[in-house]
Amino acid sequence: MLLLPLLALAAAWSQHLFCFLSLFLDGQAQVLLKQRELSITRGHKTSTSMDCMAEGIPDFQYAEIHWYRQVPTKAPERVLYIGVHGVSYDHHSYRTKYSSSKKGTNVCTLTINDINSNDEGTYYCAYCSYYHKVFGSGTKLVVSGKLCVVCVFSPPANSEILQKKLENQTTYVCLIEKFYPEVIRVTWTDDEKEVTDNVVKGDAWQSAKGDDDYSIASWLTVPAENKDKKYYCKYEHEEQQASLSTQGMFHLLKMDFDLLL
Repeated sequence: MLLLPLLALAAAWSQHLFCFLSLFLDGQAQVLLKQRELSITRGHKTSTSMDCMAEGIPDFQYAEIHWYRQVPTKAPERVLYIGVHGVSYDHHSYRTKYSSSKKGTNVCTLTINDINSNDEGTYYCAYCSYYHKVFGSGTKLVVSGKLCVVCVFSPPANSEILQKKLENQTTYVCLIEKFYPEVIRVTWTDDEKEVTDNVVKGDAWQSAKGDDDYSIASWLTVPAENKDKKYYCKYEHEEQQASLSTQGMFHLLKMDFDLLL
């Protein structure tokens, strides 16, 4: 998934002397970095850009925004940062591969050029100051083996909520099927806020037919007294979002449901 491993973070950023782990300190305003794109799918020899939207950074045009790249099993590697004096690169070879710019009062953009399979990974924006060390949620670049200018992703072909009632609880299963790439964010909410208690999210699995399609399931268990309360399963996939309600759902055949459990 798109979360930074904590140990890798510590190793990668120990060199930055003035970045601290707290998100805010001594009454300073909280800083948030939001990366709109969960994933971007591109082919070889193409280019792409991803945005980082900042909240709570005063004098944004003068602030330093850093960009890191992480590949599985390796620590995040900084590729550049942009400040008042322009872009600074961590290696001279990155000058032709990456570029960055700021737009308006809160958007920083990273552009990746001449994409190849080595560029695949998750890219994070970061903001460091005396009081803050904040990272974006990450955008995964998926490099397709197909020759295409903008490779076609596949949004979920089917999504539904299944339910199983027991004497003292109800379990809902949000099943999302046949999507590509495998990067997807699934959350549960009620009418007021995100629900995190008694939620289990499974890993995405690939079609048994060997296709590029993936599926995923997420479980929510609620006590019997909440059986009439409405919950929502929300998912975000590349350029698509959807929300499913637990009200009006049908039961799945017991045999198939137990296989998901």
